[in-house]
Amino acid sequence: MSIKHLNQRQLAERWGVSEASLERWRTEGIGPIFLKLQGRIAYRLEDVEAFEAQNLHKSTTERVSPGGVA
Repeated sequence: MSIKHLNQRQLAERWGVSEASLERWRTEGIGPIFLKLQGRIAYRLEDVEAFEAQNLHKSTTERVSPGGVA
């Protein structure tokens, strides 16, 4: 099984945010979990996708439960 990783630039492009935002989020404990190996940051694709799924919303006050049903 091959694990895919995204670097900071790739995740910033995927989400349309700045790399500085990702850096701030890591400092504040916001966002998906990440790897820090010899000073380099990487995000496992499975963790990014899980974070995205956990943050789905049907409205501003209603989250979507796993499986896509509110």
